[in-house]
Amino acid sequence: MTFDDLWLFLPLLLATGGFSGVISGLLGIGGGIFLVPVFLFVFTRFGVSDAVVMQLCVGTSTATVVATSLRSVLSHHKRGAVDVAALRLFAPWLSVGAVGGVIAATSMRSDTLMAVFGTIALVMGFYILAGNPRWRVAETLPRRRVAAPLGGFIGFVCAMMGIGGGTFGVPTLTAFGRSVHVAIATAAGFGLLVSLPAALAYLVRTPSAPVPPLTAGFVSLPAFAVTVIATFLTVPIGVRLAHVLPAQTLRRVFAAFIILAALNMLRKAFG
Repeated sequence: MTFDDLWLFLPLLLATGGFSGVISGLLGIGGGIFLVPVFLFVFTRFGVSDAVVMQLCVGTSTATVVATSLRSVLSHHKRGAVDVAALRLFAPWLSVGAVGGVIAATSMRSDTLMAVFGTIALVMGFYILAGNPRWRVAETLPRRRVAAPLGGFIGFVCAMMGIGGGTFGVPTLTAFGRSVHVAIATAAGFGLLVSLPAALAYLVRTPSAPVPPLTAGFVSLPAFAVTVIATFLTVPIGVRLAHVLPAQTLRRVFAAFIILAALNMLRKAFG
């Protein structure tokens, strides 16, 4: 993919980036769960090898999540909604898990990675949709011996799937007594803690098959640049909506997007 080629898909990438920014601010999920299927559509149209296409999607998505999560968490922090104590507790384990997730993703076949992405996302979507929003494990944050494996798991799976921290961070934080609005704001920070080390790891990994021009490791620089520009403009819109919409509405919107993205990915994996 060159900058000349990118003009063909520029409207789609701009629209995707803009929508991803709204979703990131609204739901704290970094937008990756929406970006990966769109990137898969774009990269397959440019003839990227099946051996590396899904890894290229995940790596590029992860790089964009760095930008969207940073913008989102700063916007939420200005409103006083971010639980800094939770970020400090989970930070090291999220980052360590993220590096492991990159190693796992770049070692899989693309169709296997698609199936993993779709299956995990589908389970999480139905859990969020059908689960009891009042269910709690505790009313306080977990101790380190619980936070360490839990944070490592979240970092691993999110980096492997190229998504932000909200998909697992929001249910986790609400289970430990945080309101859905605080959980969404804090999960944006989870996304940054996962995506930053993961993006660096994707940049230095060596693809096993040819990738498009202007690609560093598993990150397409043109797709990253266009998406981030659009995303930065729309994240504040999602943040404002997150502090206005009812909690139950947020859960339903969150779940619906995850389920739709999961079904589409499973269709591609087994179709």
